[in-house]
Amino acid sequence: MKLLRVGTAGAEKPALLDAEGVLRDLSGVVDDIDGALLADDAALGRVRAAAESGELPALDPAGLRTGPPLARIGKIVCIGLNYHDHARETGAEPPAEPVIFFKAADTVVGPNDTVLVPRGSVKTDWEVELAVVIGRTARYVESAEAALGHVAGYAVAHDVSEREFQIERGGTWDKGKNCETFNPLGPWLVTADEVADPQNLSLRLWVNGELKQNGTTAEQIFPVGEVVRYVSQFMTLYPGDVINTGTPAGVALGQPEPKPFLRAGDVVELEIEGLGRQRQELKDA
Repeated sequence: MKLLRVGTAGAEKPALLDAEGVLRDLSGVVDDIDGALLADDAALGRVRAAAESGELPALDPAGLRTGPPLARIGKIVCIGLNYHDHARETGAEPPAEPVIFFKAADTVVGPNDTVLVPRGSVKTDWEVELAVVIGRTARYVESAEAALGHVAGYAVAHDVSEREFQIERGGTWDKGKNCETFNPLGPWLVTADEVADPQNLSLRLWVNGELKQNGTTAEQIFPVGEVVRYVSQFMTLYPGDVINTGTPAGVALGQPEPKPFLRAGDVVELEIEGLGRQRQELKDA
């Protein structure tokens, strides 16, 4: 299924995109799309049955905002330097173990919402990423294969980053990762049964119409199952938690000088095969 949430910010209602591409209203079946729904097999069964019935009310998408596809996110765990090609372009050694940092849930906005360039920023960067959404509690998972059974679905994430704040201002990466609007998510939460192989997905990102990133999840140093298994050794992952799994080559940081960092007025578009497309216009905070 392709689950999503539509409406004004803070007042989104649940919906799905059916097999014919028609937007359908789910608000008569479930209250919202969140961790509680993803952990409830019976509720998901009702959603599937409603989708297959063809009786869900159609929604007119014209002028209707698409919000983040997941409400009440618990935590966003991010994996840094998780693509061989991205490590090469930044001159970094591939890590021996996954690099973990966090984004606050309040950085999440809709896939087409405005992204704000922070005040004083001169190095705002782009990163298309595969987001993994947890559907079953993961605690000390024993194998990568078993870890995939804890995944409810996948989504497109834009891990917007401010490189000066991240790298040059001391401390951890978090200052460059948690600025307002720095995690557009969606448009859809695509359930795991529709993604045959999370290690065979193409990722692309354009800035002002110019292709900047063109990669594949096959380049991941630590595949999705291993990422979920590894993270579960250090923290418990709950339904509704999200893992951003890293970005392929092509970010501004890896370009020759002068590096083409983002400015107000730029337009970023990004997509992952089968998971949908985002578009954001940048404005000054």
